[in-house]
Amino acid sequence: MPELPEVETVVRGLRLSLPGRTVVEVRFGKTDFVEDPAAIAERLPGMRIGEVTRLGKFISIGLEDGPSQATPSSPLSLIIHLGMTGQLTVIRSSESVPPHTHGFFVLDDGRELRYTDVRRFGRMLLVPESGRADFTGRLGKEPLEIGAEEFCRYFGSRRARVKALLLDQRVLRGIGNIYADESLFRARLHPARIAENLTKQQLLALHEAVRQVLSDAIRFRGSSVSDYVDSEGKRGEFQFRHRVYQRDGKPCFRCKAIIRRVIVAGRSSHFCPRCQPAPRKRKGSKKRSKPQRHTDKRR
Repeated sequence: MPELPEVETVVRGLRLSLPGRTVVEVRFGKTDFVEDPAAIAERLPGMRIGEVTRLGKFISIGLEDGPSQATPSSPLSLIIHLGMTGQLTVIRSSESVPPHTHGFFVLDDGRELRYTDVRRFGRMLLVPESGRADFTGRLGKEPLEIGAEEFCRYFGSRRARVKALLLDQRVLRGIGNIYADESLFRARLHPARIAENLTKQQLLALHEAVRQVLSDAIRFRGSSVSDYVDSEGKRGEFQFRHRVYQRDGKPCFRCKAIIRRVIVAGRSSHFCPRCQPAPRKRKGSKKRSKPQRHTDKRR
């Protein structure tokens, strides 16, 4: 599933193509991933595209009144989640249409914004300006903006496995399995560690690791481990710099120990057993054996 760096890369590409353009026509193929496709197809034509932003793993395309609209309307946001295999590309309308392309947003310059999704696990919906705050309020903190002290307070008070907290979109928005594993490796933390048991130094190291990993991944235009491509149809390159993700059975780049895979928070988690030692079991945590019954053999 595209995570924060992949979505950010797509957003940066769309910012070069979409703002200022007017939507001429909207067409859909399959619509099981679209909330109220009729409303989108009816309301978008004639609207001008404004700011393109990222909200965690969501892409937000701002829409405002275009020059040809006679009746004023309130601003809208077209919110798109790419799911597992979603792709957004801007190409000439005359270009051939690849299989599984389900959304066509025709622009006034002869190009189209196309949405392609093999598995259709994505999501597309319109959010009015009045509902935007409510939508964003359900998301967690932005990992690239949260300060170190706030991060430490946020994580240090949670009795949950640190991997689960990194994946929880109500805690931090945008991090998925790839970048949780890579961040924990850089911070030398086992994914099953309990957050409130981490020291202040360990929490600070994790905060810095998250920021570094996400920034590096954005610089290399994301990780193309499956279907992900950017808005120009190009693959990312950060997958060649993964240190643990999907490297189970291979030697650690840091210490040469063999990378392992375990299930943490219901997800596959990749880690180095030497660089990221497992949490120690507390004394007294072993199950006590049941006392044996003493029977009187004298009869």
